[in-house]
Amino acid sequence: MSGLIGKKIGMTSLFNEAGKNIPCTVLEIEPCTVTQIKTEETDGYNAVQLGTGSRSDKRTTAALKGHFKKASAENKHKMVEFRTAHNYTQFGENAVLGAELSVADVFEEGEYVDVVGTSKGKGFQGVVKRYNFRGVGQATHGQHNRARHPGSIGAASYPARVFKGMRMGGQMGGDRVKLQNLQVLKVDSDKNLLVVSGAVPGATGSYIIVEK
Repeated sequence: MSGLIGKKIGMTSLFNEAGKNIPCTVLEIEPCTVTQIKTEETDGYNAVQLGTGSRSDKRTTAALKGHFKKASAENKHKMVEFRTAHNYTQFGENAVLGAELSVADVFEEGEYVDVVGTSKGKGFQGVVKRYNFRGVGQATHGQHNRARHPGSIGAASYPARVFKGMRMGGQMGGDRVKLQNLQVLKVDSDKNLLVVSGAVPGATGSYIIVEK
């Protein structure tokens, strides 16, 4: 598995050869630095660790400063591991410690990728917004303030409890979401942009992991 770390810029649309308008998301993927290469001999598995973004010395621990110094790299804000097979063939010959991988080194137009992001947090929400419940009854049948309530959540004397997994109000959003098989519509190596079809989880400016 190979991939890069980027940021979500926003959504737009492109026309394909048939003239169909395709909604897509623009991702900014600056060159990612190889901060560590893990092997089965030293770590028990093969992986390539990439870092992107910048972080000041004041906000970087001494342990991480030494970690980045070993790779001759600046302090990174975001680091992600990509599990690989032997010889790191997924990243090609550029997967050496301290090397920078650009969007054109990993992705090509027309291929399909998986995108991982953190969904927008919605706070504490009720069942109507969280699970698309219709509410209880209608306002003409003596309803006072129950229009958006969940209704009954369990039996009375038996089993005398609420089963686990019952759909109720609670924290919504802020979860790790993975969308699979999004097509790469355009790769702009000059501006470090990657355009993929469809929507991508997360707010504008949030970090996104693109895998293939």
